[in-house]
Amino acid sequence: MKRALAAMLAAVMLAGAPALLRAQEPTSSPPVAAPTADVPPSPAQAAFDLTIEAPDEIRELLGRHLELLRYRALTDLSDSELTRLLAEAEQNARELVATLGYFSPELQFEQQASASGSVTRLLKLRVVPGEPTVVAEVKVAFGGPISTDPAASRQRQQIEVNGLLRPGMRFTQARWTAAKQQALRQLTSQRYPTGQLSATLADIDPATHSARLNITLDSGPAYQLGGLVISGLERYDVELVTRLARLARGASYDQAQLVAAQQRLADSGFFDSAYISLDTAGDPTATPVLVQLREARLQKLVLGIGASTDGGARLSVEHTHHKVPGIGWRAVSKLTLDRETRSIGTELTAPPDADNWRWVTAAQLQSQHLGSFDVNSQSLRGGRSQSGDRIDRSYYLQFDRADTATSLATAPATAAALSANYAFTLRNFDSLPFPNSGWGWGAEVGGGTTLGSQRDPYGRVLTRARGYWPLGRGADDAATVLRAGRLALRAEAGAVLAKEGIILPSTQLFLTGGDSSVRGYGYRDLGVTLPDGQTTAGRYLAVGSLEWQRPIVRNERVTDWESTVFIDAGAVADKPAELRAKVGVGVGSRWKSPVGPLQIDLAYGVAVKRFRLHLNVGFSF
Repeated sequence: MKRALAAMLAAVMLAGAPALLRAQEPTSSPPVAAPTADVPPSPAQAAFDLTIEAPDEIRELLGRHLELLRYRALTDLSDSELTRLLAEAEQNARELVATLGYFSPELQFEQQASASGSVTRLLKLRVVPGEPTVVAEVKVAFGGPISTDPAASRQRQQIEVNGLLRPGMRFTQARWTAAKQQALRQLTSQRYPTGQLSATLADIDPATHSARLNITLDSGPAYQLGGLVISGLERYDVELVTRLARLARGASYDQAQLVAAQQRLADSGFFDSAYISLDTAGDPTATPVLVQLREARLQKLVLGIGASTDGGARLSVEHTHHKVPGIGWRAVSKLTLDRETRSIGTELTAPPDADNWRWVTAAQLQSQHLGSFDVNSQSLRGGRSQSGDRIDRSYYLQFDRADTATSLATAPATAAALSANYAFTLRNFDSLPFPNSGWGWGAEVGGGTTLGSQRDPYGRVLTRARGYWPLGRGADDAATVLRAGRLALRAEAGAVLAKEGIILPSTQLFLTGGDSSVRGYGYRDLGVTLPDGQTTAGRYLAVGSLEWQRPIVRNERVTDWESTVFIDAGAVADKPAELRAKVGVGVGSRWKSPVGPLQIDLAYGVAVKRFRLHLNVGFSF
């Protein structure tokens, strides 16, 4: 009985030995910082100490993943067991190095004499990676309807051409895995959401150091959108959701379109959350689109506190009623107070029609510091607007009444005007709100007449543009955020066309200067200089800016911070010939914050010979 009990106890101890060994393993990877680096042991007396001599990329990989390093904590590791582990480690190291595209490396383990009195054995691993494996050929084959469907020819071409691995590039396991995943994503993002990888093969020839890659994709059936299956509606009707989503029945499945529709629903303000998915279990020719919604509260009150170098501390109170009784429109009323501007206003917006146009009416009372004057103004607006993913349009009638000052009369006067206006914005950025490339252009064109005892016609135009141009491309020509950075260009121009002597509301004229125009000068400090030295708004505006933006790299990784150097120039005048540019130069940084780009700039105003700090958050165009 005692012998049986002892045998059982021994068996339990042997079964628990592997778990005990795992419990003694170190929990963190050893730091590696030099071309010839020691991998420091975790305990005070380790079984061995390993030095890896290899190129940085390989040394870092082995220092993190070499199985041998798991056994450093075993202080009772025998010489014979260490010899066995070294034989296994050589094969493990070859497999790891092969993932980087080196299939014929030279590996050598050496055991050196330990220091006097130390039981820690000293090991050295030398790695000569040899010639890297280069991609010689990439073949992508298609199965299923995509292989014969003429409508999918462009999609097939994009999958074949836009792969992450192309002939001439170095082969690595990580890139091969990423290339397969990208091919599958490109297949399932349009028309074929149930597509899959049916076969993949990386044929490596160690003698020629070349790789021939084969990917076979099975598309499955092409899917077309059916009707919306909506859940979560209580207060709003199905028509509102349909017009906001803008997913046409019978359209081919496009993941980007579903994501955009989901974003439109979330951004509309009517819903706290929106989730859109495709029911692939349904008929592929009319697949149900599942729309899950959670409605927002009918009314919302938002208190806001902020600050900027343009306006100083800012307080805002905003009330939203999503469905005003009687008319069903949304009403947004807002009160804003800061150092430069005090305003109160309300805007009523109708639900979108079938073409996504909305009726909009707004009223605002405002007191703001423009140039050297405090200007009180009132405005009424009524018209229609259409907002899209890339294009915004609006046309409206507007009444303006405001204090004004001109070079003919330094004492502020009151002027009123009625105008008809058309505005549009075109965006072609690669991503928002953190674009790396692309451009945007917007313009406002209007015409009207002054009101009062003398009625004079006038025209007004304002245009603006912004562009981003990357200065390089990523490793192996993959598009990434590059250390070379990008150029950011910004331009703005405006003109009021009218005969001399007419008095217009200041809100219809131009001023510049501040965080988003000419840095190095105060907010709206650049305008027309009157005979007594005061500044007022003018009829012509010209602003330009050039920035060099570069990502900040830390530990070989691109961070969310960027550095920038810039030059701004701008001018305002009552005649084109009188435009005289004021220049600002400086340096700054950008941070990709959760609420949008944070801009921190230190600018020097050349004309005023003074430095000025500028802070701004957000991207809008």
